[in-house]
Amino acid sequence: MRLIKLKEVTALTSLARATVYKYIAAGTFPKQVSLGANCVAWIEEEVLEWIEAKIAERDGVKQA
Repeated sequence: MRLIKLKEVTALTSLARATVYKYIAAGTFPKQVSLGANCVAWIEEEVLEWIEAKIAERDGVKQA
């Protein structure tokens, strides 16, 4: 398991920082993990699964 910071999340998803947090608030994006007072990261696998789900949604594939 690997933790990734916001810069890498935005690079992987092509989403802006504000959009990432908007999707988290809406419950449609993986939540961040608190690493300390002002430090958060995301689990890389969860972000990659989110991307794969978006591709499957585009292709009309139903997720289990």
